[in-house]
Amino acid sequence: MNQQLLCFDFGLSSIGIATGQTEMGIATPLPELKAKEGSPEWSLVAKLISEWQPKKLLVGLPLNMDGSESPLSKKARKFGNRLHGRFGLEVEMVDERLTSHSAKEEMAAVGYNKGHKGNYKNKPIDSVAACLILEQYFSS
Repeated sequence: MNQQLLCFDFGLSSIGIATGQTEMGIATPLPELKAKEGSPEWSLVAKLISEWQPKKLLVGLPLNMDGSESPLSKKARKFGNRLHGRFGLEVEMVDERLTSHSAKEEMAAVGYNKGHKGNYKNKPIDSVAACLILEQYFSS
């Protein structure tokens, strides 16, 4: 059964978002949401959910390389719980190890950030990472 999904790459100052359908298995980045200490403007999240009508929400879980919880893991789980509580949709946490690093590599490969090594401000790095999390989910 084909399902529309929204995926969030949680961050304290920016939250990346991607959408995709299980049938196609392709993720598409959406504009990032600004956040204040991990809390977005919830009305914008509601607008995205209304527009895309997802059946499930995915949230990247930032684990340490050894699989243990990182300090950000607890905050990402709290964000997932808030999504579920506010919108009543199923929320699944997805291991996101190395997705931000991979997103930076992907962006560099297509010419983003030339001449400004390490400066990804104003670039959709978090939404690219959300795409990678969603594609990882599709392939698992």
